[in-house]
Amino acid sequence: MPVKKNDAIDWNGKTVLITGGTGSFGRRFAETLLDRYNLKKLIILSRDEHKQHDMQQSEVFRDRDELRYFIGDVRDQDRLRMAMRGVDCVVHAAALKHVPAAEYNPFECIRTNVNGAENVVSAAIETGVPRIIALSTDKAVNPINIYGASKLASDKIFVAANMLAGDEPTRFAVVRYGNVLGSRGSIVPLLRQFAAEGRKSLPLTDDRMTRFWITLDQGINFVLSCAGLMRGGEIFVPKVPSMKIVDMMKVIAPGIPHEVIGIRPGEKLHEVLMSEDDTATVLDFGDRYAICPPHDSRVQAYHERRGATAVEQGFRYASDKNDDWLDAKRLKALIGDA
Repeated sequence: MPVKKNDAIDWNGKTVLITGGTGSFGRRFAETLLDRYNLKKLIILSRDEHKQHDMQQSEVFRDRDELRYFIGDVRDQDRLRMAMRGVDCVVHAAALKHVPAAEYNPFECIRTNVNGAENVVSAAIETGVPRIIALSTDKAVNPINIYGASKLASDKIFVAANMLAGDEPTRFAVVRYGNVLGSRGSIVPLLRQFAAEGRKSLPLTDDRMTRFWITLDQGINFVLSCAGLMRGGEIFVPKVPSMKIVDMMKVIAPGIPHEVIGIRPGEKLHEVLMSEDDTATVLDFGDRYAICPPHDSRVQAYHERRGATAVEQGFRYASDKNDDWLDAKRLKALIGDA
């Protein structure tokens, strides 16, 4: 179900805050907003002054009067409150996301991903921000690692935040998708680097491993459209293709053999975007799914009146059971767009 015109947000004249605004998603999202709309203000909040300096000096972001840069951390609620004053929409992209690093630094992961989510919620309600979209991950479903568990907790916090807001105008929703092709630290640039270095073999954790794949631009457009669809409390999930890691390696680094090294701490063979336990409140929008909040049946009823339909009981959206699979041709096209 495509976004109807009266669902789409007119971002012109709006003030938007991006947490984690100097990351792969944050920078591209900022670039997209500036390219498409005449914003009143675009606030970039991140804790890395070097990345902010690089962003300010880049051709895309140089001499943009609507841009504001805040050095800050989502662990600091006072700083968030200051950054959110007069903001119309917050896109929460700040997170510690690397699975092995989170396994070895669990307290830091919790402080950023869980306590940070709580701080974003509290600051947004106190400052009256109308709309907050939080980015999630497939690793939040049936988590086996601290990163996934922290993002599950974060998702629950943002869904429950709609009850905490009460009669306040602030509403929260979550966007959950899989691996992003071409993002910093992801497999595509890593494999290209290995191939350029002339490695004689490539490390592969398990030749059965599958993942969901989405490009950065697809993810950005999905977030923008969900901001228009949301009523508060939904977890939106795009319909995206799957591919085996080993097949991806054959396309990106052809002719280089792989060496199976075993699954790393906290990794799964296959990822799940929605489990069978979610299906009672899952709606199919045609191009996406939404897990509606179980505490507020009005949200599900609203979307059903507008054409969304319930899924079959026991439905499970997993990367190894997907109906849509990437082949070499489609992958090359996606990588070209990444």
